Amino acid sequence: MKHFQSIRWRLQIWHGLLLVTVLAGFGAAIYRVESELKSRRVEEELQRRLQVLSRSRHPVQNARPPRQRFDLQPEYAALFDQAGSGGFYYVVWLRTSGVELRSSTAPADIPLPQTNSAQGLRTRGMLRESYLEPAPGDCLLVGYRIEHDAAELRHLAWWLTLVGGGVVLVGLIGGAFLVHRALQPVRDISAAAQKIATGNLTERIASSASGSELGQLVAVLNSTFARLDAAFTQQAHFTADAAHELRTPVSVILAHAQYGLGSTCDNPEHQEAFAASERAANRMRRLIDSLLELARLDAGQEKPTRQPCDLGVIAADCIELIQPMAEARGIHLHAELHSAIGTCDADRLAQVITNLLSNAVHYNHDGGTVHVTTQQNSSTLTLSVRNTGPGIAAEDLPHIFDRFYRVDKARSHTGRTGLGLAIAKAMVQVHGGSIQVTSDPEQGTTFTVTLPA
Repeated sequence: MKHFQSIRWRLQIWHGLLLVTVLAGFGAAIYRVESELKSRRVEEELQRRLQVLSRSRHPVQNARPPRQRFDLQPEYAALFDQAGSGGFYYVVWLRTSGVELRSSTAPADIPLPQTNSAQGLRTRGMLRESYLEPAPGDCLLVGYRIEHDAAELRHLAWWLTLVGGGVVLVGLIGGAFLVHRALQPVRDISAAAQKIATGNLTERIASSASGSELGQLVAVLNSTFARLDAAFTQQAHFTADAAHELRTPVSVILAHAQYGLGSTCDNPEHQEAFAASERAANRMRRLIDSLLELARLDAGQEKPTRQPCDLGVIAADCIELIQPMAEARGIHLHAELHSAIGTCDADRLAQVITNLLSNAVHYNHDGGTVHVTTQQNSSTLTLSVRNTGPGIAAEDLPHIFDRFYRVDKARSHTGRTGLGLAIAKAMVQVHGGSIQVTSDPEQGTTFTVTLPA
């Protein structure tokens, strides 16, 4: 059923049906005309020979009662001769004279026509016969064997079928080529749109059909993509510039807060104010650093430093780093780390794994478990991080990698920026991989990272 949903196959099927219908009608018309022409020629020859037989009847002189005699001249006998007649034969019944004459080419079992008409035509199997009753009791019959004509018609039918089939085949091949050329801009648009959907906003549609309707559509889409690229680039630059400009005042605020905390001021309210300022400045600095990193990833400035590394070893180091956080809540880190060697940026992958482990511990029940596995097959490396937490609602799963998105709005003041998963996804995509999430309210949440080996 998939083929019938394709524009290409719909055009091909319609073109094929139309071509078959036209050729079948044309072939049937040719066959019918040829069959009628042969039948008409046979009937004309039968009538001509029947007139010759009629003129060959002569009355017997002084015969009582009157009788007829049959005398076929030699020049007319060749019309029914075995060699020159081409399948014609005759039979003559002269009842008044008690005579029945037939040519040497006539079949043995030819019955006398039983009809009320004095003249007529009849067909018996592969024999076509015309008869005439010139007088009561007398009958002249001329016949023709139509086996040869039937064979010629069969040959014509096969010839028309083969020629028609060849024309249909050539037509379908030519139609497929034309449809392929006509739909090439559509494939170009689809391929470019898929690349743009993955984040490559610099991609443009290349099409040679500049003068057609599809060429005009390509021009409009390229213009739209250019404006979209410019808007995203401007947004990334604005985010990077804003984050960069904010780093200096935040650093100043953080420095003064730390200086105030280290001073000899004994006022508890002042100390609490300095501590709150320090916490807010640190959180703002983490947010600014995350925004800068995302801006660089969006702009394509973050190129991974690829070198041979083992995903299992990187995961083991990250687990050791997160272990104190897990022990503080009684969470057990269970690892099944198999060697998974590939070419990647170890520091970037460590940042991704640390983020996933930190989330798995943070959004877990006290005393829960975090399962970490790595494995490798012929073409991919796989990392899986699963916790036994409360899970994520189905309506939140599609947005889990969105920037600043939080499943629990009450967690907006926990010191987490809401950008960790967005950064992790961007880093995985920079490596040419993908990250997926599945969740069950009763079994927890699983993040799976797949990387090309």
